[in-house]
Amino acid sequence: MRLKQSYIATFVLSVLLIACHSESQSVSARTNDTKFHEVPIRTAPMVMVYDTLSRENRDIISQLDSYYGKQVKAGFNGSVLIGYNGKIIYERCFGYSNKERRIPLDQYSSCQLASISKTFTGAAVLYLYQHKYFSLDEPVQKYLKEFPYPAITIKMLLNHRSGLPDYTKWVPNYNDDMKTPIDNTTMMAMMARHIPRLEFKPNSRFKYCNTNFAVLARLVERITEMTYSDFMTKYFFEPLGMNHTFIYNPSKGLPGNATISYKRNWTREPDMFADGVYGDKGIYSTPEDMYRWDQSFYQNKLLSNETIELAYGPCSFEKPGIKNYGLGWRMLCYANGNKIIYHNGWWHGNNTSFYRFIKENMTIIVLGNKFTNSIYHQAPAIYGIMKGMPDVKGFDTED
Repeated sequence: MRLKQSYIATFVLSVLLIACHSESQSVSARTNDTKFHEVPIRTAPMVMVYDTLSRENRDIISQLDSYYGKQVKAGFNGSVLIGYNGKIIYERCFGYSNKERRIPLDQYSSCQLASISKTFTGAAVLYLYQHKYFSLDEPVQKYLKEFPYPAITIKMLLNHRSGLPDYTKWVPNYNDDMKTPIDNTTMMAMMARHIPRLEFKPNSRFKYCNTNFAVLARLVERITEMTYSDFMTKYFFEPLGMNHTFIYNPSKGLPGNATISYKRNWTREPDMFADGVYGDKGIYSTPEDMYRWDQSFYQNKLLSNETIELAYGPCSFEKPGIKNYGLGWRMLCYANGNKIIYHNGWWHGNNTSFYRFIKENMTIIVLGNKFTNSIYHQAPAIYGIMKGMPDVKGFDTED
């Protein structure tokens, strides 16, 4: 009897060991298998709900209209959306999408997000990380063989601690044609050929750099075996109902609903060599689509709470104080634990601002297509109006 029990115990233990080993092997295989095979999420697009009828909100709207009347007189040309608890409190469009043709901005006018595009690229990388296609601490070179810096990890690109020099500054050293747009593949080939000198030892300090997110966009392409545009459209834009959001391709030009980029004097900004590079910029969107993007994080439509907290978590990347950078997001980290998650953008005449007050589920989206620095100072004033207090000081003004 004891011998029989011994055989049974040995058999059960063997089965358990095999199961554990198989599970371990499965996880390991999934981590090392870069063949992308995810299914896009299926979700009903967010319906825009307006909360403008209460007496309190009518007063806020009146104050905001007065504020923006002054901003327009000072040169602001753009669109604004303010959301609170999943509802739109304020939405306005001021000026022109195309001044020469006298086409006004409206809710369907797509504007170049500039560096706000980094929030999408960062989320795409975290999406792949969440599905175990790589570890953030792995070297970029493991997946992009042509990348010439073996000590730089994926995470160092996400949090701008790579030391890479900005391609907008070093490409002109090796490229005589400053007018024809290049793409990420061309930029990476130039990087592999010339190996521009790092600005500092990887992971030794923070420095914001567009090259980081251009390389990350290529990483997304390599892992998924899709173009960045196709991946973002199929797995992010379409499932979230972001029907007026797209990646700019200079060879195809802009669709009719896209805004023209203007200098301060209404002169058009022409394309140049960097306009074909994406991931660090290049996404066009509308305020309503951006509000869908914002609210998707509260609903965990694409990323889990654990992954989102990873993106917002670090608060020690720049220097002592409240100003920090997470994984694809700028952050203001306060001593009481509160955080403002945001990103600004500036490319050609496009100035953009995207502020997310997480604890309050309040969002401020400002997209402009005519150059003005005032956009970077609007969020504090708007927050003050929303909260019935003087302008909040200390908001960041960088892209």
